[in-house]
Amino acid sequence: MTRTRAQLVWLLIAIVGFLTLCPVLMLLAGSFSQGLTAFGAFTAHKYVAAYTDPALAGVIVNTLVFVLGASLFSTVLAIFLSYLNTRTNIPWKGAFTLLSIVPMMIPHLLFAISWALLLNPSNGLMNLVLRGAFGLEQSPINIYSIGGMIFVEGLLNLPIAYLVIAPAMGAFDVSLEESSRVSGAGTLTTLRRITLPILRPAILAAFTLCVVRALASYAVPRALGTPGRVDVLATYLYEMISTGFAPDYGQAAALGMSVLSASILLIVLYRALTAEGGKFVTISSRGFKPAIIDLKGARLPLFVVVALLCLLMIVIPVGALFYTSLLPYSMVPGARALALMSWQNWIEMVHDDITMRALQNSLILAIVGASLGVLLSLFAAYVTVKLRTKAAGLLEMLTFLSFSFPGIVIGIGFMWFFVQTPLYATLTAMMLAYIAAYLPYGVRPLTSAFVQVHAHLEESSQVCGAPPLTTMRRIVAPLVLPGIVSAWILMATMFIRELSVSVVLSRPGSEVLAVRILNFADDGLWGKLSALGIVMILLSTGMVLAATYAGRKFKRH
Repeated sequence: MTRTRAQLVWLLIAIVGFLTLCPVLMLLAGSFSQGLTAFGAFTAHKYVAAYTDPALAGVIVNTLVFVLGASLFSTVLAIFLSYLNTRTNIPWKGAFTLLSIVPMMIPHLLFAISWALLLNPSNGLMNLVLRGAFGLEQSPINIYSIGGMIFVEGLLNLPIAYLVIAPAMGAFDVSLEESSRVSGAGTLTTLRRITLPILRPAILAAFTLCVVRALASYAVPRALGTPGRVDVLATYLYEMISTGFAPDYGQAAALGMSVLSASILLIVLYRALTAEGGKFVTISSRGFKPAIIDLKGARLPLFVVVALLCLLMIVIPVGALFYTSLLPYSMVPGARALALMSWQNWIEMVHDDITMRALQNSLILAIVGASLGVLLSLFAAYVTVKLRTKAAGLLEMLTFLSFSFPGIVIGIGFMWFFVQTPLYATLTAMMLAYIAAYLPYGVRPLTSAFVQVHAHLEESSQVCGAPPLTTMRRIVAPLVLPGIVSAWILMATMFIRELSVSVVLSRPGSEVLAVRILNFADDGLWGKLSALGIVMILLSTGMVLAATYAGRKFKRH
């Protein structure tokens, strides 16, 4: 390794190490401190107070039920859809692409709020229709419950589980199942003794990843759990630092350490499960063609099920938001609703100074933050792929570490740091926290791009006398340009919809779209919320479509 490369590696380790380890170390130090203004006055009292709180046991039970229930729901649905898509002749398989990509365009907060608009017990649109149709005095469905939270979070995590399980299902050698059936085993026996055991690493990896995401989830518990007084760890932590005259950041940090430790262990388990997949290889160099199962009379009913899922995940949530944005208050669709429709909520949103400032701040964070994040990701991915050293391995571990950080916890850690600096309550602080939290989303696409660039191209440039930075700028960067574009748009999309970090660090003057939408929900301004939500979805949709286009173009080249 040249001296320049060695310096680059250690500089990147210092930068990425600061972004990923600083909030963790500050969270640890804060958990032993008296408070934000008494940092350094160490005490173990915060741990005692946090873990002896009588309410904690109920919160932990709620968290376990929510996380495991939502993850199981996502994984089972993903197995079902993966099997239909990769192994059967179900029509309109393009619907599966919609289920795996389109939900990414809908921010989690808006997805949860859209279901609150439909199924809240007081004036939810679906509940109003059901009460009118069947003459009920009370709403039959209450989305503000642990069951409602599991349902919505499960739908949100379904695309992630599907993207993990579907490739494994598609690569499965069905001759093993055929051999089982020839030996006299039935369909269920074959599924239990052949299919599921071989797919076990992918299924467990998908389940573990869903557990990590559900444990870190703040949007669904905040939008659906808080109104129903169902607290999980994420909302319980936020209440510690947002309610009362003296928010207790030390107690929140003490409890946050346990959540962070659990998330890191789960990510380690996830990586071990994905690495274990090589032990279950069923495709070798011999000819292979996956068999397609004829569904016969079940084709149409199963397609209806898939179509219903598309409605539940895409059409109904977005339609509910747009419909509500045109009305002064919630009402059943009909002649009266049509007569009251107007663009008044949209007009008031545009003339709201705080909302426009939040939109401006979100765009600044998305454009500038994503650009800086991709620049850092570019060099980090380059070092990780091209330099096979222990230092490069350390850098790879640091870049992936933040993937396991729950946003609400990492936000508290950064709060402990930024409150000691002039960066507190500024967009710069939020930008640094965003980059730290979402760095893996920039590094991963670029890592895949760098793998396809042969080292001979760089060596030829260096033989001609070009320094390393010139080689990077004139040779490497143009070759991985589609990967750079995909990484930038992915990070920008994450930044513009970010909630869990923002809700901790945002202050008057540094509002962002997700926090503003949450404020509208707290105030019951559903029309303005829906109008702003549609704007947010349009921004996210444009970015995701651009990322998909760039990814396809990259594959062609």
